[in-house]
Amino acid sequence: MKLSIQREGLFKALQKISNIIASRTTLPVLANILIEAEGSKVSLTTTDLELRLTTSVDAKIEEPGKTTLPAKRLLGLVSKFKGETVSFSTNEKHHTEIKSGTASFLLLGLGPEDFPVPPEFTSQRKLKLKQVEFARIIDRISYAVSLDDSRKVLHGLFLSVKEGNLTAVATDGKRLALVEKILEEAPTGADGDIIITQKCASEAKRVLDKDGDVFIEIGERQVLFRIGATIMTSKLIEGNYPNYRQVIPANFTKKIKIPSRAFIDALEIVTVPLFDDIPCVKLTFAKGKLAFESNSANIGEGRESIDIDYADTDISVSFNSNLLSDPFKHLDIESVSLKMNDAFSPIAVESGDGFLYVIMPMRNK
Repeated sequence: MKLSIQREGLFKALQKISNIIASRTTLPVLANILIEAEGSKVSLTTTDLELRLTTSVDAKIEEPGKTTLPAKRLLGLVSKFKGETVSFSTNEKHHTEIKSGTASFLLLGLGPEDFPVPPEFTSQRKLKLKQVEFARIIDRISYAVSLDDSRKVLHGLFLSVKEGNLTAVATDGKRLALVEKILEEAPTGADGDIIITQKCASEAKRVLDKDGDVFIEIGERQVLFRIGATIMTSKLIEGNYPNYRQVIPANFTKKIKIPSRAFIDALEIVTVPLFDDIPCVKLTFAKGKLAFESNSANIGEGRESIDIDYADTDISVSFNSNLLSDPFKHLDIESVSLKMNDAFSPIAVESGDGFLYVIMPMRNK
């Protein structure tokens, strides 16, 4: 194999696919990138056996071929090269000479025949979204995925397509984050549900751009994302997702408009004394005011308040401040609606553009 390629394009491609490479692996070839040169394109592939990422870059190919090279080493070299182009020359032992500018290196690779072949994939359903919209959906809910629940289905993001609507959900049993969106273009295939891994969602978000579309293809046990020149396939989490609709109250007696920036600023400042303590913050809704209060036996206490449009009876509600602050960190809107019934029932935060967050209060002390 012999080729030359623009350094900047190669560097961006390597950045897209190298993140899934584990620092330690029992299969040495999984630490490598599969490089395939043919025609006028170089295809770069990485996998951890659950996720597989492939992207392509234009190149000047003198001799087609394929090899595998250590991913982290190659990325490190290309990031430091000063030349505008990078040349590769691989011998029959898969030793590759890499040159750029005045720099020259020899990397010892492994045979491409040892690199895992992609599993067979048959698309059953397809849908299309704007890349920026899908990135926003992932950002708005992925923090609510369970990290320690024994139910494996809660370790991923639930995606449901029904009658042209996409619903995305994440929950850890203590709170639930949901986004609903009407698809601009009708999906093909039957309606259905899937659960994608959190790692799959995170990697998709890394590859997604501000422009263009993402094409999602769903198979029986896999999902495939086409994002520009990059293709990502991932195993799906098998199992039945819990009925998330049951935790959303059908009606609320109180609805308060909350300024997002002022709310998160007040919440963050009163949680400073809770750094090493239980993250419990009490919110008191009173006429025209929302008061924040924290108390730590080891550090001290804190109070802050913001102005709100509220004229109902006073009510105090306590929350885990970490869980309460999460959605506000991922919302890019000026205000939200906070809905509640009392200090003991689930409380909802709505954005008005399809986002819903439901959280259970803590017991007031």
